[in-house]
Formats: sequence, structure tokens, C-alpha cells
Amino acid sequence: MYIRKTYLKRLYRWKDKPLIKIITGLRRSGKSTLIKLFVDSLVNSGVEPERVLYINKESLKFQHIATFAHLYREALAAYQKVKHKLYLFVDEVQEIDQWEKAVVSLHSEEIADIYLTGSNARLFAGELATLLGGRYIQIPVFPLTYSEFLIFRQKDNHDENAFNEFLQFGGLPGIHHLEWNEGVIYEYLNAVFDTIILRDIIKRNNIRNPAFLEKIVQFVFDNIAQIFSARRVVDFLKKEQRRTNVETVYNYLNYLTDAHMVYRVPRYDIKGKRLLEVREKYFVADIGLRHALLGYRAQDINQLLENIVFIELRKRGYRVFVGQLNDSEVDFIVEKEGQKAYLQIAYLLASQETIRREFGPLMKIKDNYPKYVLSLDRHFLPDREGIKQLNIIDFLLAEDFVL
Repeated sequence: MYIRKTYLKRLYRWKDKPLIKIITGLRRSGKSTLIKLFVDSLVNSGVEPERVLYINKESLKFQHIATFAHLYREALAAYQKVKHKLYLFVDEVQEIDQWEKAVVSLHSEEIADIYLTGSNARLFAGELATLLGGRYIQIPVFPLTYSEFLIFRQKDNHDENAFNEFLQFGGLPGIHHLEWNEGVIYEYLNAVFDTIILRDIIKRNNIRNPAFLEKIVQFVFDNIAQIFSARRVVDFLKKEQRRTNVETVYNYLNYLTDAHMVYRVPRYDIKGKRLLEVREKYFVADIGLRHALLGYRAQDINQLLENIVFIELRKRGYRVFVGQLNDSEVDFIVEKEGQKAYLQIAYLLASQETIRREFGPLMKIKDNYPKYVLSLDRHFLPDREGIKQLNIIDFLLAEDFVL
């Protein structure tokens, strides 16, 4: 089993700290496997197995833990048996009714070092945030990045076929346990898509019109990495004889972001130094799910590359914004630990028009933060006002590269 070291290091960084660790991310992105790897690592490092309480709510073995009272009693009994602080792991905690009451109590009584996983962001935003008053840390888990994909494919180095497979099938770890066949993989991805739609969105939000939801998903998936307008969605649905309004569209978008199916990236006014409320972009958590719904379209290569770079940036811990400078757009402004950089993403710099489009906005920015153009080109252009060029593949493989 491949150890996703980046996430394991983050868990160890917060181990035994007085914070509840909340592991979030898209369903089937590897949260459960990460927990199991961490449990194994703890035991191998000398933690007594009796001090580890692992509850997986997708297993019938734990069906007796249905409410917060059940969870509290289970943990308290284990604590009293070993007479030592526990390591408590609850996988898919949202399946336990009012789970937050037990978690808050166990945390305040110092009965356990607590780790939770869930597939819906809203679970950890309301009452829990209020009750804990900031005493928790979120650790987002993303589908496989390209470097991880190569490891799962048991390849030592990049090759063109492997990258094309990554573009086509995406980064859900589960596909690597299947027959490596397009039909089989897309059948699995469709099943994951349906599960997310049904369990994490329709059921959780009591949606009564699933067909309407799927149309919105279709529009968002089709327009990843594009400037988003809710009015365009309304017009799109109107053509299909479906009436709605902007508020309803944004409600459904919130359901999608809560389920970690898509990510909203706000627009930042570089000159005015402020976040803008409109014209954001959306990116899909896994491009394989997009292809399962829409089919793989090679002509969307620019959108796919921008989406892949976005997920890579988020996995590396960057905050990401879309930049605006007057009438120009910068694909990404990234921030981390007080540092900032500007990025443009392109397929190939194959024409003067493309070169002007990618370099032009960066040349208008007059601060001294690093500026990059990332593309699949292997031969770079002469220096242009200090703007650096990077090959996208090299960037994806250089996980320690600091922008």
C-alpha cells in the first residue's frame, strides 16, 4: 500500500496537540486509507493497540454506534479499560446523530486525541465550530496528483502515455485496483459520481429535483477554469425549459462545494487589493469524474491543465485566487506563509497571440513577487521582464519546488 507521505506528515505534525483533527475531502479520495495508514504507523512506533479506537461508520461492525451517546460510551469504556488517553478515529462521522456533542465532551475531558473524517464541509462549519471555538484543525485530502499517480501506476518516471492516462482518468485512488481498461474505469467513476450525488448532496440537502441538480453539475463541469456567471446558468436552464433564479443556482453550487466535488476560487482585484464578489471560477476535485459525466474531450486541454495545476497548488498548501488587473486576467495568485506568486497556465506557447495573452497580464503587474508561465513547452522563450517559464510536468513532479 502506497503511503501518502505529505498527509501522514501533517497528521504527525498535529498528533497529541490539543486540537481535534478533521480530515476532509471528496468521497473516495483516500481519507479512510490515510487513517488506516496512520493507525498502523502509530502502533508500529510503539503505541499500544488498546489505546487506538477506530470506528468506521461504513462498516456494519459499528452499527450499534448510531448517536452521540453511543459514541461517548464506547470511547469512555475503552478509556477506562486502558486508563490512558486514547487515539480516537471516527471515519464518516456524519453517520452518527449529533456526533459533535460526544466529540466536544471527549475533547474537553481529555479522554482522546481525536481524528474525524467526513465528506461534507458543512458538517464542520456550524455548531461544531461554535462549540469548539477554534480548537480544531482541518486537513484536506485531495485525489492523487500526477506524481502520486505515477507511483500508483508503478512507474519511476514521467512518460507521455502515463500523463495522457492521468488526463483521461483523473486521480481517484480506487481506479488503480481495477482492470486497466477504459470501460471498467469509467464504470467505476460513474458509480462514485452517483454515490456523491445521492449520499453527499441529494440525501443530505433533501433535494427533490435530482434532474435539475445534474444539469447544474453538467454546466459547472463543462465550464471549469472559466469565468462563472450564475445568470448564464439560468439562461442555459431556461433554454432547456427549466425555470430557476440566481439564488437557487448558488444554493446548488454550495451543495457541490460542501461535498468537495468542486472548488470555488474567488477573484482578486490586484490594483484595488480586494476580493471581488462575482466572476469567480470553479474547478472540479477530480477530472476523471468530469469525464465520466461529459466524456473525455481532448480539445479541453487548457481547462484540464489549469484544473490539474489548481489541485496541485491546493495540495501543496497554497491559498489560490483568480487575479484581475483592469481588463486583464491572471490565472492564479497564490499565497503561502507570507509569500505570493502569479501564475499563467497554457497548453503550448505556439503563437504570438498566445504568448501575448499569457505574458501580457504578468508584465502589467509592477510588484516584485515572482511571476511564472507554465506550459507543456520544453523550449523556453527569451527572458521577458523577469517572468519565469516552467514546464507543467516538471512543476507537477517537483513537489518541493517553492514558487
